[in-house]
Amino acid sequence: MAHNHKHHVHQHTHNIESINSALVIGIILNTLFVVIEAIAGFYYDSLALLSDAGHNLSDVISLILALLAFRLVQMKPTSKYTYGYKKSSILVSLLNAIILLVAVGMILSESIVKIRHPEPIDGNAIAWVAGVGIIINAFTAFLLFRQKGSDLNIKGAYLHMAADTLVSVGVLISGVVIEYTHWYFVDPIIGIVVAIVILYSTWGLLHDSLRLSLDGVPVDINLDEIKGVLLRNEGVEDVHHLHIWGISTTQNALTAHIVVRSTENMEELKHKLKEELYEHNIQHATLELELDSEHCDHKCC
Repeated sequence: MAHNHKHHVHQHTHNIESINSALVIGIILNTLFVVIEAIAGFYYDSLALLSDAGHNLSDVISLILALLAFRLVQMKPTSKYTYGYKKSSILVSLLNAIILLVAVGMILSESIVKIRHPEPIDGNAIAWVAGVGIIINAFTAFLLFRQKGSDLNIKGAYLHMAADTLVSVGVLISGVVIEYTHWYFVDPIIGIVVAIVILYSTWGLLHDSLRLSLDGVPVDINLDEIKGVLLRNEGVEDVHHLHIWGISTTQNALTAHIVVRSTENMEELKHKLKEELYEHNIQHATLELELDSEHCDHKCC
């Protein structure tokens, strides 16, 4: 048991270092690319480049916020914040989703204007800049790939980088098409496609983060399934006042009243129940064991 605990701590420490490094590298690379893309977009008057630069800027902000939340989660609890600052990761994921939705609105607005008033642009330059974007976005997504299942913010950052890679491919194609056909209307159309891709990749993040912000049951946990896990244990008669919520984007909490047949071996049963809940991604469980004959006010919750 001690060996497994040490291995778990070592693995957890390794994951923290990996996530931290991936976020820092992603922030640096994407900031450089935003500067390059914005300069090129203004110079060549390309909405596809400018809209993608705006999107990438929002991603840089998202990565910075994710890094901030990730570090706040590691801070120890205090007398005023007994869970520490774990909830900040949920608030950051919600803020990231809102930022992306604002970016979608701006891109769609500018794209509509460009469709009505298309202007000549250099397709070859757009293609080259987009090619650089493919490399940077794909590399950042690769850095986040292994850890994307460990945290909602990391998952959001990964999805954004993966979507950005596809968007950059679209911008590259538009650059090639414009270079050889001079169909300048393709530029704002790609801008609209970018907005749709962003909206699609953001919707799940918005839904999950909003649900966690309202202390809803995390999307990867089934309330009935958890109740079944508790009921299948010998000695457990009933479960009520069952509540499950996320205290961060990676940790979940549960409270429940457990009706038992007898008071014998209650501590052993409680320990077993908590271990099973931990295996179902519930790290903080508060269980109140009671006999069926005891009075419980069901109106309290």
